[in-house]
Amino acid sequence: MNAPLVVTRDQSLCDELSRLAAAAGVTPRICRSPSEALAAWSTAPLVLVGEDVAPQLARLRPGRRDDAYLIAGESRGHDLFEVALAIGVESVLELHRCEAWLVEALTDCGDRAPSRGVVVGVIGGCGGAGATTFACALAQMGARLGSALLVDLDPLGPGLDRVFGVEAKDGVRWDSLAQTTGRLSARSLHDAVPSRAGVGVLTWPPGTTDSLAPFAAREALSAGQRGHDLVVVDLPRLFDPVTTETVARCDEVVILTVPTVAAVAATARVAARLGSTTTLRLVVRGHGVGVRGIEQATGLGDAIAMPQQRGLAEAVDLGLGPVRSRRGPLARTASEVLARLPATVGAR
Repeated sequence: MNAPLVVTRDQSLCDELSRLAAAAGVTPRICRSPSEALAAWSTAPLVLVGEDVAPQLARLRPGRRDDAYLIAGESRGHDLFEVALAIGVESVLELHRCEAWLVEALTDCGDRAPSRGVVVGVIGGCGGAGATTFACALAQMGARLGSALLVDLDPLGPGLDRVFGVEAKDGVRWDSLAQTTGRLSARSLHDAVPSRAGVGVLTWPPGTTDSLAPFAAREALSAGQRGHDLVVVDLPRLFDPVTTETVARCDEVVILTVPTVAAVAATARVAARLGSTTTLRLVVRGHGVGVRGIEQATGLGDAIAMPQQRGLAEAVDLGLGPVRSRRGPLARTASEVLARLPATVGAR
């Protein structure tokens, strides 16, 4: 990853920008010579030019580029804008007025990746379908291909940390992020949530039934995409604004159902609600109504049948996580879902 580029001979400005970079979790490349800066001008993810070297750099005509800024003091003249135009920076910033903005821009450099992670939502077509358990299994199998994050959007569910067996581990949960007002660092989220076997878990603290602010959910999902190869979201069956927005951002939503007449009728309603916003995948757990009949009733083709897995409830109760063997029905079905995704996990 290329480091952000700082071009200045002013030691106080250099110290200030280094302080902001440290707050963002990145280490900038410091160039005191404008000619030296030319080598990294086109490749650095962010360029910050001090006004002390701006006239000299303007004479070199490095070429216009996005994400390049001239950092000015409190008193800036009209000639500084002419210099900025000659350099080719995007705009002129006054340091004392834009510190928070600069921290966010520098954080972007630390989070930047060639592509973002795949987002898969999991929802129950009916009550008791096993969507939460399958979301955990999907993340477990996805972690074999790259880094994975489990996101719990259902405050009335059992809690993904309990199902996954990390409820006793310290880490950030939704109550810590509920008051988020700024940009959330992908690195900070990755390191802060409780994790196990390569899977981070973002869930609710015990006893919480509060709703989640859309901004907090949006920032967490965005940071999860930037910092992980796979993000699995356990979706509630209540379509509030947070759920609706999250579904729209999923690459695919997996609907879990069981093969009974009542369950299929409920699943058809859920599929109709989701169908216009994202790609859907149907997984049918157990035996009963035939899979082809369920496909016709729900309007979803290419469903995946998943046999019941013995000992699953006991494994979850013991905090072992749902996947105990790669040969089990749960692991095989999760792997098949991952293989059929419209984007490849671990291809970042």
